[in-house]
Amino acid sequence: MFRAAVFDMDGLLLDSEPLWQQAERTAFGAAGLDLTQRDVCQTIGLRVDEVVEYWRSRRPWDTNAHPASAVERAIVDEVIALLGSEAVALPGVEATIELLGSQGLRLAVASSSPLRIIRVTLGALGFSDTFEVVHSAESEPRGKPDPAVYRTAQARLGVAPAEAFALEDSVAGLHAAQRAGMQCVVVPGAHQRDRPEMQEAELVLDSMSDFTLAHLVGLAGGA
Repeated sequence: MFRAAVFDMDGLLLDSEPLWQQAERTAFGAAGLDLTQRDVCQTIGLRVDEVVEYWRSRRPWDTNAHPASAVERAIVDEVIALLGSEAVALPGVEATIELLGSQGLRLAVASSSPLRIIRVTLGALGFSDTFEVVHSAESEPRGKPDPAVYRTAQARLGVAPAEAFALEDSVAGLHAAQRAGMQCVVVPGAHQRDRPEMQEAELVLDSMSDFTLAHLVGLAGGA
């Protein structure tokens, strides 16, 4: 049986992707870069600095007037402002957390978001004391799909890769978890659902509400 479960945050614990997309369009727009809804969906799962670099390398703007670091801060500030009124846990999240806790699993969060956004989000959702380990990829050399954020979470939990599984919503997160040697349950977001890579996961669910003890036992049997 597993000893731990490691959760992604954005798009999994709450439907925050629309908030990130709105914040990115606002911040980039202020810098003179007009991104469409389709544009911002291309960087789902990346760290905010990687999102800024992605667009800086493809559609350069006047970085003297709007430095990349300033755009990053603007995105984060806007997301935090939006979270204050719109942070609601997705269906099934609380029940899944309770189920895993009842089975004695230790819980962690491994997210691409900056730590201050993670803390604000968990507080807004009422999960401030739920997760034993909370780790941000901002402190790693690279974000997802690099496995570093998951490997550090494993180390801080004191578990081996086979002793924990991940819960994700994006392809970048799925690949990060699997490259860290973990099985992965994915609950794809709306803009990730049709990506064929999702079928690489050990379990694909339409909603966290669908996760059951039988799924947990089945995953553990395949570990």
